[in-house]
Amino acid sequence: MAGSLQTPPGVAITPSSVKATLPTNYITNFDFLTQYLPDTYEAEFERYGNRSISSFLRMVGAELPTNSDLIKWAEQGRLHTKYTAVVPDSAAASDTALFSIAGATKCVFRKNQTVFLSSESVSANSAKAVISGVGTADGLADDQQFQVKFYNASGSPFTQTTELVTAFVYGSEFGKGTAGMEGSLEAEDSIFSCKPIIIKDNYEVSGSDMAQVGWVEVTTENGATGYLWYLKSEHETRLRFDDYLEMAMVEGVPAEAASAALAYLSPATAAAPGAAAGTTAAGTEGMFDTIEDRGNVWSGGTPSALADFDTIVQRLDKQGAIAENVLFLNRQFSFDIDDMLAAQNSYGAGGTSYGLFDNSEEMALNLGFSGFKRGYEFYKTDWKYLNDATLRGGLVGGAINGVLVPAGTTSVYDQVLGKNAKRPFLHVRYRASEAEDRRYKTWMTGSAGGAMSSNIDKMQVNFLSERALCVMGANNFVLFKG
Repeated sequence: MAGSLQTPPGVAITPSSVKATLPTNYITNFDFLTQYLPDTYEAEFERYGNRSISSFLRMVGAELPTNSDLIKWAEQGRLHTKYTAVVPDSAAASDTALFSIAGATKCVFRKNQTVFLSSESVSANSAKAVISGVGTADGLADDQQFQVKFYNASGSPFTQTTELVTAFVYGSEFGKGTAGMEGSLEAEDSIFSCKPIIIKDNYEVSGSDMAQVGWVEVTTENGATGYLWYLKSEHETRLRFDDYLEMAMVEGVPAEAASAALAYLSPATAAAPGAAAGTTAAGTEGMFDTIEDRGNVWSGGTPSALADFDTIVQRLDKQGAIAENVLFLNRQFSFDIDDMLAAQNSYGAGGTSYGLFDNSEEMALNLGFSGFKRGYEFYKTDWKYLNDATLRGGLVGGAINGVLVPAGTTSVYDQVLGKNAKRPFLHVRYRASEAEDRRYKTWMTGSAGGAMSSNIDKMQVNFLSERALCVMGANNFVLFKG
């Protein structure tokens, strides 16, 4: 019979911080009628382990400075042109046929180029032809049309105007003594932009509380220890801010034109200074949002069979074909991949025998895999952010099971080096100049703890960063949605 896990009393699955000093941090209940003082542990026990999640962008990204409110970059377009949903303009099987490109796209095919035509519904229907005219310059009705003359004697195999066709150029052919190719093609680039956002936090404590010594020795993930509780809270604020810096780059979304967030964050103008028309001043493009907009999205659960990954591989073939990719997954997705790979084993019952296995009683059975090769190299690792109970762990609405990140590099112009350099596909751009570096600012105000900037009896530690995430080649990423 299946069992279930129950939450023990006093242990919060989703713990949270508070805005006040806890009374349990100090000895406040002095009862002199009690004969004996309690026997206490001096050290604080770390029952939730390492609580910080900021490691993803440090592993797969690079940091570069920027000194503008708007960051723009160009990405290469396709080298070759292929049109889909091309409509045959005649149902007659003649040696000359006319085709129209769907939509208002101007045809970039040229006369004397050789073209391959393939039916999108009838597997037997395909043909090769030479282009004899393109657009109004060659007397056709509009610039979306091109005319071909078939190499086969039977003429056009596309005898229905409802039969959509795919067409691409594979070369050209000219007769003897003829003129050269008419016209030329320009390189096509896609221009993308992103804007940095300002992220802030602070911690404050009164001078009186700073003078109060606690009885518990506290420690944090970055090694801060001591009996002064405010030190722990300050360091936890710093760790929380570090996590916010990463999560804001992963989760960020640009504010829509009619949104309340835009009116609240930028009430005076709908566009950042120097930004292009329509560029909002609130929000920024995070990794998830960018992949959904310009990348690949797997929805409806996790791909848990080789056939599913074959579909992903075929999609990657159509993109940048990056040889190595890293899968950052939640726990269940990681288990699904382990089970899928274990099921490929035909030597051990239930798939528990992989490679050399001597079944020693002193050997721990490894039931997990670190990666696999299926067309491309896939390495997998757990992403703590997707498992953390106080963050994305256990979500139902808007759940993300994982993300595939290409492990290659791309060439970018490095403003610091003054030359092109190889960088990962994720760039964290922070605002900086010779006078101001806003990558990670921290300063103290008040009149306590060494600060002498005001007459307020407290110490305030301020944190600030201004940054954006540029996702280069988002078409090579895959987002796995629940």
